[in-house]
Amino acid sequence: MNLFDQISSDILTAMKAREKEKLEALRGIKKVMIEAKSAAGATGELTDQEVLKIIQKLAKQGTDSATIYKEQGRDSLYEQEMFQVKVFETYLPVKMSDAELTGVVQSIITEIGATSIKEMGKVMGIASKKLAGLADGKDISEKVKELLS
Repeated sequence: MNLFDQISSDILTAMKAREKEKLEALRGIKKVMIEAKSAAGATGELTDQEVLKIIQKLAKQGTDSATIYKEQGRDSLYEQEMFQVKVFETYLPVKMSDAELTGVVQSIITEIGATSIKEMGKVMGIASKKLAGLADGKDISEKVKELLS
């Protein structure tokens, strides 16, 4: 079962269990997926990798919104946003630990023979593709800078 079908199935389960907040989050994911399927130039089908990118984007947006709500003292909206982010994260792969990220980035640097910060672009290009979904782009960038400095 692909992720699109899994989310559709989970929507039915949430409806039957009367889990209003979870249902709202899942419907949000499905809405964005349907929009992506029908966008200009789309093939009409989404791969699991594309669905993961959509969910990652929604989780990041939710986290950013929650931060703003927290700063403004709007705790109920903060809690609602964080609940949705937790629902989104159940579909995402587990993030790499700092040690794992360091090992992978170090092996990429060694593999391409990068020796200075000037070669960060080369390393980032490979690392971003290899670590897509496993680590945040910001974390990858910071690790590459740290190891090349």
